Amino acid sequence: MVEIREVKTRKQLKEFATFPLKLYKNCPYYVPSLRSDEMSIMDAKKNHNLKYCDVKCFLAYKDGKLVGRIAGIIHREVNRIWNKKSVRFSRFEAINDLEVFKALLSAVKDFGKQEGMSVMQGPWGFNDTDREGMLTEGFDRVSTYATNYYYPYFSENMRKLGYEDDSKWIEMQFTIPKIPYEKPMRLAEKLKERYKVKDVTEEMSLKKVVKTYGDEFFETFNQAYKDIDGFVPIAGEEKENVLKQFATVINPRYFSLLIDEKGHCAGFAVVLPSLCKALKKHGGKLFPIGFIDILRSIKHPKELEMALIGVRDDYKNSGINGIMITKIMLNVMKDGITHIESNPMLESNYNIRQNWKFAECEVIKKRQTYKIDI
Repeated sequence: MVEIREVKTRKQLKEFATFPLKLYKNCPYYVPSLRSDEMSIMDAKKNHNLKYCDVKCFLAYKDGKLVGRIAGIIHREVNRIWNKKSVRFSRFEAINDLEVFKALLSAVKDFGKQEGMSVMQGPWGFNDTDREGMLTEGFDRVSTYATNYYYPYFSENMRKLGYEDDSKWIEMQFTIPKIPYEKPMRLAEKLKERYKVKDVTEEMSLKKVVKTYGDEFFETFNQAYKDIDGFVPIAGEEKENVLKQFATVINPRYFSLLIDEKGHCAGFAVVLPSLCKALKKHGGKLFPIGFIDILRSIKHPKELEMALIGVRDDYKNSGINGIMITKIMLNVMKDGITHIESNPMLESNYNIRQNWKFAECEVIKKRQTYKIDI
């Protein structure tokens, strides 16, 4: 028999945060989340998403042994924007036992029912910068910093339990060609002159860029991604969570932020150094020494992960994305990096894929969310 316990104590929260490390202990493809992020999921002082979300976390035990975990998230702002009554399941890990799967998912269903929800969807996080989607192909590939690994039995069990397909993503690997960049550089300069934009990352420190243009970045981000499935704008104190999650791991050589003549953000592109090896080595812990390897990975990366790219609505189809991509790719080639792996891109998001058409690419992973009426 499976026993479900809601997380109430610090000890239970630690078990919740560390259970994936036990489940994937011998898996070479799993990359842990930052331990601090997992521990702060229900802490309103650290997780500012809780201003708009109700969260419950659950643990599953069988024969007295911890065998799974799951979180339920009711995102009131998402439901308002998309006119839904949805509860999300997140942080879902369990042994290969259909009874355990059913018990954990039922705990989130019951949470949703109690709050008047009519559908359950997941795995979704708090927003689009959180880990989302369940792996369905590419089980022999290492995860990225921004994605979760899943054993093949996860998607198999979801289908056995009657869950339907929801949003679908692909992840790609890009091989960077060694091509002359004089022509793209000239074109980039012409585009800068035509649209009167400048890349502030070329003249300001990353810290100053974030401080000066952080709010502008989020305005453009929210505009560029507003039509993506399940998207919710990042606003208010939530910005702190995202900046903590991503700004601290950005290498300015692979970051571009375009500002127009009025000082507003016109576009952005972020390619992140891969932290996978450092996170695996230290089990997602920054201290006491994990941060040293993470800093080394940021400053001298061997591999990169494509994170974000977007332009303001009035700059769509202008070609200014080429300015940002040229800057980043030139540094990528100078640094001798030959491959970049994308983070999840919606199968239907053809425009994003077109940004990287100059490079050879292959689909290496697929993932999706599932849904069921409750």
